[in-house]
Amino acid sequence: MKRDALYYPYPSRRKVVFGNNGMICTSQPLAAQAGLDILKKGGNAIDAAVSTAACLTVVEPTSCGIGGDAFALFWKDAKLHGLNSSGPSPQGISIDDLEGYEDMPTHGWIPVTVPGIPMAWHTLVEEHGELSLEEVLEPAVGYAENGFPLSPIVGDSWNRAFRSYRKLEGSEFKHWFHTFAPNGSPPDIGGIWRSPDHADTLRVIGETDAEAFYRGEIADKIDAFSREYGGYLRIDDLESFEPEWVEPVKVKYRDHEIWELPPNGQGLVASMALKLMDGLEFEDGVDRYHKQIEAVKLAFEEGKRHITDPKFMGVEPDELLNDDRISKMRNRIDDGVNQICLKNDRGGTVYLSAADNQGNMVSYIQSNYMGFGSGLVVPGTGITLQNRGNSFSLNPSHANSLEPGKRPFHTIIPGFITRKGSPLGPFGVMGGHMQPQGHIQVISNLFDHGLNPQASLDAPRWIWEEGKKVFFEHGIPPHIVNKLQRKGHDVRYTTSSGLFGRGQIILKEGDSYQAGTEPRADGHIAVY
Repeated sequence: MKRDALYYPYPSRRKVVFGNNGMICTSQPLAAQAGLDILKKGGNAIDAAVSTAACLTVVEPTSCGIGGDAFALFWKDAKLHGLNSSGPSPQGISIDDLEGYEDMPTHGWIPVTVPGIPMAWHTLVEEHGELSLEEVLEPAVGYAENGFPLSPIVGDSWNRAFRSYRKLEGSEFKHWFHTFAPNGSPPDIGGIWRSPDHADTLRVIGETDAEAFYRGEIADKIDAFSREYGGYLRIDDLESFEPEWVEPVKVKYRDHEIWELPPNGQGLVASMALKLMDGLEFEDGVDRYHKQIEAVKLAFEEGKRHITDPKFMGVEPDELLNDDRISKMRNRIDDGVNQICLKNDRGGTVYLSAADNQGNMVSYIQSNYMGFGSGLVVPGTGITLQNRGNSFSLNPSHANSLEPGKRPFHTIIPGFITRKGSPLGPFGVMGGHMQPQGHIQVISNLFDHGLNPQASLDAPRWIWEEGKKVFFEHGIPPHIVNKLQRKGHDVRYTTSSGLFGRGQIILKEGDSYQAGTEPRADGHIAVY
């Protein structure tokens, strides 16, 4: 396909990677290699994905942990499967308990929701893997017990979290420092980091098929910690949690089907934006940027109004993707700039893609939400508890209002691509409200510009922040920015690569796979 010279003036300097026996793409080399070792041991792509995910809680704890949530899309047995393993708010919390708060706080016990990650690992391996969970978690236990050298992006994020958490008030946060800064400072980049408590917890999760986390010794520790510091999470909340198998949602884009998970995740934002874009004509590079930005804004406006736990939604997902509804939204995209006022979400997350020689392919994502999450670490376990409840609204009339036992609006979204019903492969871009924006940009790179997976990820990105404000990476030509400013966009360049997410892509190409990994992270492709 011919490239738009105005849109992509610079080619990628990196080459796409090919393989046919198996591939793992993620943001940390040791985790990717662990997944590959599981494939060589006889595991399939599902086993490898879970092993990689468990390793990421050890080698990239700045972006995920055992106390967070997970989602997965995977192709197996000639079918695309979807798993939602996000936890609800505790039964003992409600808006009435938070008098005096205008918004949900970021840290502490109030935003803590039930962790879904351990049960996601167990469910995926138990129902679709080839190995036991204990075998699959062995590499993560090894890294936690024996230590590993800290990679650059992770080390930088760790240092920033340390500076931020020093400002938190409350004795409950001391356990974070005991666990992640035991010598009074964060670990050095390249230095060897060990986390024996984390190793013990992973070992117990593997030996008990996650039972100990939700109904056993680990659950007791979480419950006791919550009670000691006035938290809301209880062992009853943990015992009642189960992940949910869900039907993925698809939209057509340029003769391909792009799949996302249904709510409570924001995958529908990406779906709406892609459906808007699929019906648009682009005159040139400037027009393309303008219309893509406007499509994203309108999709977020709809998504933030309606998306939450599907049990509490006033509309069905199919209604949000209805042709007439999308057509009316598309009519709002003209030469002008829409002013959309929203509070957007930022977060730290890990995403991975995996494939094996049986044709199984996995798109998997997990997160504590904002970096290390709530700032709370369960003593003696290495478990950082997520702050996903920060996404809730304290407005009782809002669809996403805080209620007991309710799943909040969720930012983390895996993606998958098929072509005429045949699997092409997994893709994803993590990073709070960047995720739908990252999805539509890499999909456009692949199918509007004919870029390979690596070039699609290397290409400079943009992110709509709020109102008319859009940040651009350097590499997008100044004349594009100048023309967008004249249209009314508040466009700014930034060197903050952390704003633009971190993605991975694997695509099936004949009898082999081709893959790309994220240049804005310690990205790596393990292949054989």
